[in-house]
Amino acid sequence: MPRPAIGTPLVFRWRKWDGSPHWEHECVYLGSDHWGDWLGQRTGSRSFRPGRDLVLDIPSVMMIPAGRQDYVLTVNASPAATRVYIDVSWAAGWGEDGLPTAIDMDLDVVRRTDERGVYIDDEDEWEVHRVRYGYPSRVIEALEATAHDLERRVRALEAPFDEATAEHWLARLATVDSEA
Repeated sequence: MPRPAIGTPLVFRWRKWDGSPHWEHECVYLGSDHWGDWLGQRTGSRSFRPGRDLVLDIPSVMMIPAGRQDYVLTVNASPAATRVYIDVSWAAGWGEDGLPTAIDMDLDVVRRTDERGVYIDDEDEWEVHRVRYGYPSRVIEALEATAHDLERRVRALEAPFDEATAEHWLARLATVDSEA
């Protein structure tokens, strides 16, 4: 599927395993590299879900990995305490409508700039939802392995979870913003 032009506004739509709506993020398409497709969220963009609506006070970039559908990377600009936030997902990619989409699978890998460091978050939610939604055992095994692998890679600052990759795409977002 062809990708939109750089700078094209998009909405990234998340849903839960049962198809119910989850987060939606106002984004712009930034381009792609060998890691995947990159989207930017400008300062002032909205992220919303049923019962919650946020306006971003700092920019961030998101990456849908090439050749994988099991996570979506978000990197927040400084001075955010949460630098890296990875949503472990299912079916991450581009929908038939040409918009980015994914199923949120609860587990998240986080890298904070404070003493909390790198950790897997929302394991309690994962335990509740794997029963509520009846996740198949193959999905459970695959995504638990994904979460632990991503935690290791984030801790090691492997690309694309390194600072240089993040700064490149945050700079691209600033360039796209200045051209808008």
